[in-house]
Amino acid sequence: MSRELFTSWPDYQMAIDRILALARQRISIYDEDLGLLHLETPERIAALKAALSGVRSDCLRIALRNTAPLQQRQPLLQGLLKDYSHNSAAQQTPEQLGHLRDSMILVDDAHALIRFDRDQPRCKLLIDEVEEVTPYRRRFDEIWAEGGIPVSATTLGL
Repeated sequence: MSRELFTSWPDYQMAIDRILALARQRISIYDEDLGLLHLETPERIAALKAALSGVRSDCLRIALRNTAPLQQRQPLLQGLLKDYSHNSAAQQTPEQLGHLRDSMILVDDAHALIRFDRDQPRCKLLIDEVEEVTPYRRRFDEIWAEGGIPVSATTLGL
């Protein structure tokens, strides 16, 4: 069990790597647009793929306030969502949630990386803290249940 507070962008990036390395069953991400998460690296895509390789449904859920960067500038992540469409999904949150300023990555209902404000690196990393992660899990589930616009992993066209 561990709790760590970080206040710099390099520490935040290191915390992302640490939490993704722990993923075995489920990853839930709520963020502005994934821009500061830098998921489009081979190492982070491999960590996501490792969790997605299981048969669990709803393994990867990504809720974003703005999906344009995902759809326009993140082909590796889009390919992952396409290849694992049976157990992953991404959606744009409805406008009424636009005032939310935090960001979170939740892993296996036991680990979390919570950034308190979308414009600042201040965050906390929770490892093996099931009780402290539970309220964030509920909050993510509420955000997801609000619905929104699903992100299609495939390109439509003629």
